[in-house]
Parts: sequence; C-alpha cells; structure tokens
Amino acid sequence: MEKRDEELIHRLMENDPILRKYWEEHLLFEEQLEAFNKRIYLTPEEELEKKRIQKLKLAGRDKIEEILSRYR
Repeated sequence: MEKRDEELIHRLMENDPILRKYWEEHLLFEEQLEAFNKRIYLTPEEELEKKRIQKLKLAGRDKIEEILSRYR
C-alpha cells in the first residue's frame, strides 16, 4: 500500500469504524502471512490456510480501496 494511502487511512480511521476494522484485519493477515513465509516448509494444510489468508487480505484491501476512493 502506498505511503499516501496509509496516511489517509490513519486520518480517517478515527471517524470510520468500518475502515478501522478492515485495516486492523489487513495488518493481522499480514502478520500471519509473514509467519508462514518465514517457514522453510509448509504442510498441505498450512499451504491451504496461507492461500485462504491471502484471499481474505486481498478482499479486505479491495474494500479499503473502495472506502478510500470515496474520500479522494
């Protein structure tokens, strides 16, 4: 995400609980994916979980972009 977008998110989060929710989820998914990426080997179940998290993160990012477009 661009630095400009992150600054806008931080300004708007105080007044937009939906944006805050999606941003907090985005950060959580990012942490979870980093943990998977640090591992040398993933079981098939872990690979599926990683892909599921990636999809959720992408969907959340789309929602964040949609919200930000209303404020731009």
